[in-house]
Amino acid sequence: MTTRPIELLDRLIATPSLSRQESATADIIERHLLNNGVKALRLNNNVWAPGNDFVAGRPTLLLNSHHDTVKPAPSYTIDPFSPLHSDGRIYGLGSNDAGGSVAALTETFILLNRRRLGVNLILAITAEEEVSGNNGIELLLRHFKSENIKIDMAIVGEPTSMQPAIAERGLMVLDGIATGVSGHAARNEGVNAIYRAMADIDRLRDFRFDRTSPTLGDIKVSVTQINAGTQHNVVPDRCSFVVDVRTTDAYSNAETAALLSEAVASQLTPRSTRLNASVISPDHPLVKAAVALGAETFVSPTLSDRALMAGIPALKIGPGESSRSHTADEYITESEIAGAIEFYQQLISAL
Repeated sequence: MTTRPIELLDRLIATPSLSRQESATADIIERHLLNNGVKALRLNNNVWAPGNDFVAGRPTLLLNSHHDTVKPAPSYTIDPFSPLHSDGRIYGLGSNDAGGSVAALTETFILLNRRRLGVNLILAITAEEEVSGNNGIELLLRHFKSENIKIDMAIVGEPTSMQPAIAERGLMVLDGIATGVSGHAARNEGVNAIYRAMADIDRLRDFRFDRTSPTLGDIKVSVTQINAGTQHNVVPDRCSFVVDVRTTDAYSNAETAALLSEAVASQLTPRSTRLNASVISPDHPLVKAAVALGAETFVSPTLSDRALMAGIPALKIGPGESSRSHTADEYITESEIAGAIEFYQQLISAL
């Protein structure tokens, strides 16, 4: 393997790129592509490039990963922004999530950009994935639509041990508010908002949806926070609680929120309905090609930018292990990156 992807990863690690602060790493990726003969384009902190062999009317495959990172964990024993090479491992913030995928997909695009393929390629290294921001892949997809660029399918680079994730749950957070009437606790006055909230929390815990996803199973509803009261002798007239909902493709997020709201007396307000579940059919050419190469499909427990690719069949697959993400002394191995580059080329060529 050429040292090119490793050198790119080292530069990315050495350059802080917290979500919404990715301008410097976007510069690095843009310059890397231009230096290797790729016409790189920029939209805010998103860097993208169409393949040289782009033919109108042919299916278009998007190669996507993200270059933003979370904040380094306090328990790092090394400098998170200084790439450390040891025994084939590359340590540093974002090395595993998702610098390894960025390096591998970028190198794959550079190599395949010189060949004729059965599909059009677009490389997109995007921002704000870790915060599901509005100015990442979602912004870029809107730009593509405005330019009449149709994305037919996507590979999303995330650490999956190079096994293809064919589905992932969506996420929705609901803010619940139960109201009552304040009064003096000693005289048993008022209507206790906590008790009203408790009744609704019981309803949410026991709620069952009519439809179940064949791939993702049942929607999971969990109340994770509750807050009420000002002092011990005042019956509270307001109780707020938070509901974590892991959605499936059986219902849209908006439909899920509406059904849960109908089941309770409290007011439930979704913070966002953008992060929907995603499932790609086992019969899709991307999945078939991955399986033919010996990979085993699975359902991912983590969220990615797939959630913002509504209507685009997407396969999440990349080097590294999910368990290393967001941990202290995060790392990826050189062999994982090399293996990913080889696998990506074989997968795309099979299309």
